[in-house]
Amino acid sequence: MTLQTRRHPIAGNWATLLLPIADDDSIDFTALAREIDILIDARVDGIYSNGTAGEFHNQTEAEYDRIQEMLAGRCQAAGMAFVIGACQPDPVIMLARLRRAVPLKPLAIQVILPDWWPLTNQEAIDFLKRVSEAADGIPLILYNPPHAKRVLSPRDLSEVCRSCPSVVGIKLADGDAEWYAEARAHLSEFSLFVPGHHLATGMNAGVAAGAFSNVACLSPQGAQAWTDMMRTDIEAALSIEKRICAFMDDHVVPFRRDHGFSNAALDKLLAAIGNWGPVGTRLRWPYRSIDGQNAETLRETAHAMIPELFAPRR
Repeated sequence: MTLQTRRHPIAGNWATLLLPIADDDSIDFTALAREIDILIDARVDGIYSNGTAGEFHNQTEAEYDRIQEMLAGRCQAAGMAFVIGACQPDPVIMLARLRRAVPLKPLAIQVILPDWWPLTNQEAIDFLKRVSEAADGIPLILYNPPHAKRVLSPRDLSEVCRSCPSVVGIKLADGDAEWYAEARAHLSEFSLFVPGHHLATGMNAGVAAGAFSNVACLSPQGAQAWTDMMRTDIEAALSIEKRICAFMDDHVVPFRRDHGFSNAALDKLLAAIGNWGPVGTRLRWPYRSIDGQNAETLRETAHAMIPELFAPRR
């Protein structure tokens, strides 16, 4: 299978749907609808649901269906591209979620490898083939994050995904120069989605197609402007990336490293710092949430360090 027949046009800055969680641990669907409309108005390249930050691991099947139907309906009415995450650690539930997502006609569907017991490469191939059949022609994106039970190398990802033509993209963590060399050697036929705060590096290396972006959690409109800049002035975009990474490393990552908060908690903190929509920092029980007062404290710092992300739209 050649690059031309496998590479998919999905690319760019994708904003994650974050669940507004009420004090009683219910999903505030009125706020969720407003959030979707704000992301559409930000003119991001696309919106995706049920990633880690979307708390896919902590919702009922009825809630899953309502989230996807709301996203699909509003995006289709606005002409906005969207991807649905069918992710779930249980492969039977994940397959059922995927089948229910197919009629909504997303641009792609994101899946993870079953996560209670790590799969071998052959088991992963068998899983993706079954999922591909159920996807009924809709492209798949494999999500293989750093906290997966098994993080596949670029060589292993190539072996697993090349056997499943429906898999056109992979969301993954990047690495050092050696990792990028491996990715170029083994994964050039796939659309790769690197961490949002490394997107300029990934695009400059000729590896990244885009990001399902934590930077879009901080500022959907700013992340889009930064992504667009990469196509015209990569050096300026790389300069901004250095300051984004410094902000993340100095002010956001310590909540995980020193206090044990989850990545989803960090992404909701970013949204609260950006203060662009009705998301809040609350995670669903039993996961701990970062006090929203931290967002108030860090907002001025973020604006000072990376003002480009908060500049008014031209």
